[in-house]
Amino acid sequence: MTPSVDPSLSRRKLRIALREAREAVGLTQREAAERVEWSQSKLIRVETGAVSVSVSDLRALMEVYRITDRAVTAELEEAARRSKGPSWWSTFHDVLNPQFAQYLGYETAAVRLHTYHPIVVPGHLQTRRYAEALLAPRGLDADRVSRVVQLRMERQTRMFGAAGRLSSVFVLDEAAVRREIGGKEVLAEQLQQLLDFGARSDVTIRVLPFAAGAHYSTLGSFVLLGFTDDKDLLYLEHAAGSMTGGEDVELLKRYQKCYQDIGELALGESESLSLIDRVKQDLGVG
Repeated sequence: MTPSVDPSLSRRKLRIALREAREAVGLTQREAAERVEWSQSKLIRVETGAVSVSVSDLRALMEVYRITDRAVTAELEEAARRSKGPSWWSTFHDVLNPQFAQYLGYETAAVRLHTYHPIVVPGHLQTRRYAEALLAPRGLDADRVSRVVQLRMERQTRMFGAAGRLSSVFVLDEAAVRREIGGKEVLAEQLQQLLDFGARSDVTIRVLPFAAGAHYSTLGSFVLLGFTDDKDLLYLEHAAGSMTGGEDVELLKRYQKCYQDIGELALGESESLSLIDRVKQDLGVG
């Protein structure tokens, strides 16, 4: 079953429209907030899509921003009504930090996802047993492990449940393909899942071979999200996570160039799947 439209998408629509309208009338966030008698922090939360917007608050902003077209106002008011309620990941608040929760909102709205992972198979593509084995050394209690794994499974279902919604390219380092997380059986199952995902038209899996040598992102994984209605976004994956878009253009460009370089060094799609299959066969499982 295709998941219902998440409220975060309506919040995103509003934040983009309202930010563009504010900039069109030449107001800073502080000036706009003062005109509607809000705190600047409230306006910032609206423009980042962190909170929903009431219809009455929306109308106050539209008046300041001189949005008068009836079709536009009706569309934005409907988006405000649909922005209410929790996002799908809200039920996992106990295992989510705010930064990653915000990232999930962006990921839900993205049309392109390009990512590189140097150490392990990314959460987007993990099997349940692989995810459990990966979390085992962290010393988490069983309930927390179960919650984190369930979050990954739910995310996977929503990302890949509707073919064609998101075009994704995963570049995995050869080390990630060969590292025996959970032992041979668990890895073999995981590699088969990679092969299954790689057979989809909306998913591309490529492998960066050991022979590729050094490159800019040998120290960590990253995700580049693309949108039809907004600037690209970079998410650097580490303990706290960090995102950047238009506010750090140079860093974004550096990782876009890094991804391009990695793409030139990686094996082609067919060669990559063949390598994954050979590694699976060499495990001698089944």
